[in-house]
Amino acid sequence: MNSVVLIGRLTRDPEIRYISESQMAVATFTVAIDRPVRSGQEKKTDFPRVTVFGRQAENCERFLAKGRLVGVQGRIQTGSYTNKDGNTVYTTDVVADRVEFLEWGDRNDRAGGGYQSQSSRPARQENNSSDRDMGVPEGFQALQDDDIPF
Repeated sequence: MNSVVLIGRLTRDPEIRYISESQMAVATFTVAIDRPVRSGQEKKTDFPRVTVFGRQAENCERFLAKGRLVGVQGRIQTGSYTNKDGNTVYTTDVVADRVEFLEWGDRNDRAGGGYQSQSSRPARQENNSSDRDMGVPEGFQALQDDDIPF
């Protein structure tokens, strides 16, 4: 079984490229994940690199930014290459099957780490404000706190 689930914050904006033959999008980004520590021990952080493909890659490039909280579900993939000095370099990446945006907003909205909490967003007015104005992706509807059953 090869399965991984991670929650962390982006260390920089996602980078996107397109595979020339199929024009498929490929996005890569790195997340910072703090390890649990016991009192008196030094805090340690891991920085796994994440690769995501297709429409999800385009959405990552569009909506994710440095500092945003993200959940990733996928698999571990190892590889290797020879660097310019002739040494073999081994890599370990997470290939994402699913990326959850745990904080929302447009990439250009970077106040507070690029995240606007529900309470800091303007109140939604019927027919006067679109979901898109609130940083909600196309095809999704914004929810008010009263709409959540728990």
